[in-house]
Order: sequence, then structure tokens, then C-alpha cells
Amino acid sequence: MSKENERFDGILLSMLSHSEGGIESFFDVLFNFLSRKSDFFTGMDTATSRKMLLDSYEKYAKEADKLKAQKARERDEKNRKLAEARAAAKAKEEAAIAEPKIKELTDEEAEALQKEIDAKAKGESSKPTSAPPASAPNAEEEEEDKGKLLPNAGNGYDHPHYSWTQTLGEVEIRVPMQATFALKGSHVNCNVLKRHLVCGLKGGKPILDGTLIEDIKPDSFTWVIEDKKAVVISFEKFNNMNWWNRVFEDETPINTRKVVPENSKLSDLEGETRTMVEKMMYDQYLFGCGE
Repeated sequence: MSKENERFDGILLSMLSHSEGGIESFFDVLFNFLSRKSDFFTGMDTATSRKMLLDSYEKYAKEADKLKAQKARERDEKNRKLAEARAAAKAKEEAAIAEPKIKELTDEEAEALQKEIDAKAKGESSKPTSAPPASAPNAEEEEEDKGKLLPNAGNGYDHPHYSWTQTLGEVEIRVPMQATFALKGSHVNCNVLKRHLVCGLKGGKPILDGTLIEDIKPDSFTWVIEDKKAVVISFEKFNNMNWWNRVFEDETPINTRKVVPENSKLSDLEGETRTMVEKMMYDQYLFGCGE
């Protein structure tokens, strides 16, 4: 039945995108059509038509509740793994700092080191005096990173009015509505047309209103209300092999070389995809060592 219904997605998405009032306008158009072009209201008593409507609503509301619960579990698990990764990285850094800086060499190690120094000195003496210092590439990289923001634990950033996290394939945005009442879906205007995302309370100034930095998969765009206080938006990236350095074009970028990939997910990848991810992680490690 789901596959059969999907053949109408193009028509319904077009209707929804042209409904300026969002879901409420969409419903108004739909029921207006049923009242004029069908016997939905006149062919049966209102109690029967109302029950038919509520039965359909309850069916998909239950599915939506299951999806929300699943996403909440996945989000908690992702945050747990990210926290563990950050803690492990911090422990490794602290261990490196605590490690003695002076180490007594054996005779063999001292001899090998001396040979390496002599070979390096010989090689440097044969180079032109105008050659740039070996540290120049790293200096350039550091120069490029000036002014960039440090990612949060979810590889995104915590802005004053919203926060976002990402994996290679998905982006999740959390928008506190700062409402004085318990939020319902009818209170929220949240939509994306092509790459322009708008989110806020109906009748008020949008909290988010801007052009996304990259293309997304429109059919993957969803939003839910969390704790009756915030809107959580999620969608899939069109290019799932790229870390976003910001959500909107006019924002300050984050330093993507500070992103911490989810190592546990590498086992789920195969072939060229896994090779590319591992290369990204290795490049990130090299840049990190050079800073």
C-alpha cells in the first residue's frame, strides 16, 4: 500500500510547497476539494466521515511516534559514542603530555640517530638556499584556519539561536522556539524549498531563514517537536562524502579538520567508500600533527 501511495508524492509535494500557510492551508485545499468534487461529506453522516479521517490519522501517528522514538535512541547512542571518542582523545592527549620528554638512548639507537642526523645535514647542504622552509605548508594551513570555529561534540556548532550536528551522510538541527506555551505542530512553520530553509513560530519572525551551504535530498527532510519546546530538523546530504563547514551560506565556518569521524561506522562501509573515509581520517590526523 505504501508503494502505491508513493506514486502521488510528486503531486502532493507540489501542493504542499505552494501552500503558503503550510499544513493548515494544505488541509484546507484538500477538504475543499472533497466537499466540491466528492460525496465525502454528503454521502455519509459526519460521524462516519470523521471516524474514517481519525482512523487514518491514528495509523500514521503511531508510525510517526515509532520513528521519533527510534531517532531519539539513535541520537542518544550517537552522542554517547561521540562523548566516548572525545574522552578517549583527551585521555590520549593528557597521557602524551605526562610522558617523559627525555629518554635515554641505547648505543644502537644513538648510532642510528647520529647517522640520520648526518644524512639529513648532507641532504640539506645540497639544497638551494632559496628553498622554502619545510614548515611552510603547515603554516599555510594554520593561516587558512584562522577565524574558523571549533566544532562541538557532534561535529557541528552551537549557535546562540540554534545548534547543529552532522555525520558524513546526515545533518540534524535543533531550534529552541522560546515559546511560553507547549508547542504543537500547528504552531510551527518549518519548510525547505530547494536549498532555502525557514523555521519559526507561525505569525512571527523566522528563527532560521537562509540558503543552505550545499544541496540536500528533499524527500529526506523531516522535523519533529522535542519536549514541546524545540524543533528538531533532520535531512540527508546530497553529497554524503563531505563534511559541512556550516549550515547557511552567510555563517562563519567551522574547522572541519577538527571533526571527529565515527570510527565505529567504518565497519559498515565497503569498497571505495570505506577507502575514501579512511583517507579523510588519515589526512585529518596528519594535519592535526602538524598544528
